[in-house]
Amino acid sequence: MQNRKNTLFNYLFLFSGAALVVALDQWTKALARQNIPLGGSWTPLPWLAPLVNFVHQTNSGAAFGMFQGGSLLFTVLAVIISLGIIYFFPKLAQSSWGLRVALTMQLGGALGNLVDRILFNGHVTDFITLLSFTIINLADAFVTLGTAILILTILIEDHRKASQPALAAAPASDPDSPASSLS
Repeated sequence: MQNRKNTLFNYLFLFSGAALVVALDQWTKALARQNIPLGGSWTPLPWLAPLVNFVHQTNSGAAFGMFQGGSLLFTVLAVIISLGIIYFFPKLAQSSWGLRVALTMQLGGALGNLVDRILFNGHVTDFITLLSFTIINLADAFVTLGTAILILTILIEDHRKASQPALAAAPASDPDSPASSLS
């Protein structure tokens, strides 16, 4: 019964967190589509323009505008990755909060962009320009941040395991050994 309860809690955490990411992503994309013409830009704070700007674009590739025209491939990958996360999530240790948060963010981001690909003929709405380097959306940001948290959590857990002193069992004293007869 406890295992069933844990699985239910795990899925509640995963799906509610991912739904929050999807809702936030879709809301901000809708705002961009409604308020910035395609190809247009908006700079709410001119002093911030060198760092962040809002530019409405569409993207048929991956995050950061890579692999344009690969929409079908990325749609299939989003479904496979989402199903993998859903399958493996309840198997994570309850104490692995970093992994749980990372995978929740990644699932939400993958589903956020999947919704766009389904609704907009394979295209994703991008609207955040970072350092004039790339144009992304919140789904991309959540996938990227989730990946960073995932890597960092794995590194921290590996370091923690490696730095724990090995508890080598002391050899049991053998009463017939020469050393024990000296005492």
